[in-house]
Amino acid sequence: MTDRLPPLQTLRAFEATGRRLSMTLAAGELHVTHGAVSRQIKALEDHLGVQLFRRMTRRIEFTAEGSAFFAVVTRLLSELSREAESIRRRNETTRLVVSSGISFASKWLTPRLHRLMARYPDYDVHLEVTDIEIDFATSQADVAMRYGAGRYPRADSERIMNETVSPVCSPDYRERMGGLRTAADIASARLIHEYGMKADWTRWFGMMGMPAPAARGPGYSHGSMSIEAAIRGEGVALGRSVLVAEDMAAGRLVALFPEARLDVESGYDLVYPMGHRDHPRVCAVRAWIEDEVRQFKAAVDAWGVIGSGGAV
Repeated sequence: MTDRLPPLQTLRAFEATGRRLSMTLAAGELHVTHGAVSRQIKALEDHLGVQLFRRMTRRIEFTAEGSAFFAVVTRLLSELSREAESIRRRNETTRLVVSSGISFASKWLTPRLHRLMARYPDYDVHLEVTDIEIDFATSQADVAMRYGAGRYPRADSERIMNETVSPVCSPDYRERMGGLRTAADIASARLIHEYGMKADWTRWFGMMGMPAPAARGPGYSHGSMSIEAAIRGEGVALGRSVLVAEDMAAGRLVALFPEARLDVESGYDLVYPMGHRDHPRVCAVRAWIEDEVRQFKAAVDAWGVIGSGGAV
């Protein structure tokens, strides 16, 4: 049956031409050339085997067949357009898009997202993972989770969690390196670096009252990657307390200096468009994330993996 239907582009050209009774005006509306519209009309006439317009010197007019066909095409295209808009609006009503940075999504957010879906079954939850600065003017996201200092252009934000950083490594690596009991021991170890991290090894060794060793060891663009490298036994990483807590509780990582933790200016923020604080989608995500953070902090305290003064 479908192979007997006229191509959709010929129907669009026919409808625009019939509504305006001008191929030139139809071409301008459809952003194509007059010749393109003329060819589409001719293709439709060939497909149907009838003439739809009479071409006169300075104007066109419907034939009887063209007038009858125009009424049908107009009605069907209008119904199709209305139904498409209805589906689009239903999708916009139920779709909830959460944007997250890569490391936070992989190490913390994704394993918990199923509880957001269960809590709000009427929403179709979608996760967008990117470290690009959030711009709600171009993004489809309703809310975003970002690691930063709490300032985001053309957006409002609320702090979800603060964090600290301190040296971590795998139990096997610590054993191979003789325990790594002092800052000098760590200085002689293979150090894992996270690019762009302000709370870096230079700051940590400065806090310990000694110069940082010459840069060496692997470097990674994301905190989650440096953590996985430490788990594989590639060296010692400066672990972010939020991202490493569960790996430490599971025994995949150990803290070398639980009390020697660097505070950092950045933290995890809930970000949303300006003026949208009370938007239903923002309220839904806020209520869910507050419960998740509360449970996470209670678990961290029970695990005892952060140490006194640690922030999550």
